[in-house]
Amino acid sequence: MKVTNNSAGTNVQNINSAKQKAVDGTDAKGGSGVDKAEPGSVKLNLSDRAQAFQKAKEIASKVDVDEAKVARLQKLIDEGKYSVDASAIADRLVDDHLGMPE
Repeated sequence: MKVTNNSAGTNVQNINSAKQKAVDGTDAKGGSGVDKAEPGSVKLNLSDRAQAFQKAKEIASKVDVDEAKVARLQKLIDEGKYSVDASAIADRLVDDHLGMPE
């Protein structure tokens, strides 16, 4: 069976041409359509939302520990003086689950 009107081949050629132009950094008129960068480097522009997400991710990855508070609580636990108010914890869990303000 002979295929006569093969537009897929033309599309592949157009895609390959566009890829080559992107690699060369030139547009159809021969002008630079892409900022020149160092070989092997990539220029990336993040949206405002992506930048905010990136910043939140960096903040979340930082360890923020109150060493004095940890030491104080550890001492109370070791001495057997740390008491837990189970009723208060249960109330807070229920309030949090129901979305109630404190």
